[in-house]
Amino acid sequence: MDPITLAGIIVVVVLSITTHEASHGFVADRLGDPTARALGRLTLNPIPHIDLVFTILLPAFLLLSGAHIIFGGAKPVPVNVSRLRRPRRDWALVGAAGPLSNLAIATGLSALLSLLAHLGILAPASPGTEVLVVGIFVNVLLAIFNLIPIPPLDGSRVVQYFLSAEALANYRKMEQFGLIIIVVLVFFVPFVQSLLSVAIFSTVGMMASIFGITREVVYVFRG
Repeated sequence: MDPITLAGIIVVVVLSITTHEASHGFVADRLGDPTARALGRLTLNPIPHIDLVFTILLPAFLLLSGAHIIFGGAKPVPVNVSRLRRPRRDWALVGAAGPLSNLAIATGLSALLSLLAHLGILAPASPGTEVLVVGIFVNVLLAIFNLIPIPPLDGSRVVQYFLSAEALANYRKMEQFGLIIIVVLVFFVPFVQSLLSVAIFSTVGMMASIFGITREVVYVFRG
């Protein structure tokens, strides 16, 4: 991979992660909690969102170790649930905002790729195509991964809205072991790996179909 392509991919990935976190803060702010705004987290500037471990060290370690799955994240945007106007409902909306922002980015990149490909500006194997395709896959991965209903991932915030008080109390106890459970499932359970892969490629394939992007273009990243 040439340096320009790599730089383009890094920019798209960083902005995607930043947008994910900023979306949480923006929705929380609109629903009554200004904590993220007060801390300067309602911005696409990646610096306030960088977490040393999850944004830099973990992805670098996985990349250098040759891992088949590379993931990371940004510093979680702080939300004071008690300040939300309707805490239980609004906490679910705040949680959903991040994955929905990534799906929106993936949709926008798909539309852009389709336009440039149909105009003949980008060839299937060009650096620009690779940057856009990787951006699409990364955003779909961020959306689907974060929708896993295990605390502290975003999907758990949505699930909590539908639980009874007793079930909710037991569900929240899972959070202290959540990261361990997620790592075990993602890295050591083939069924979960296959399920995530099918969900990601099915979603990308659906977007490609909607925007008339050929399989040759979409799967340049997979191949």
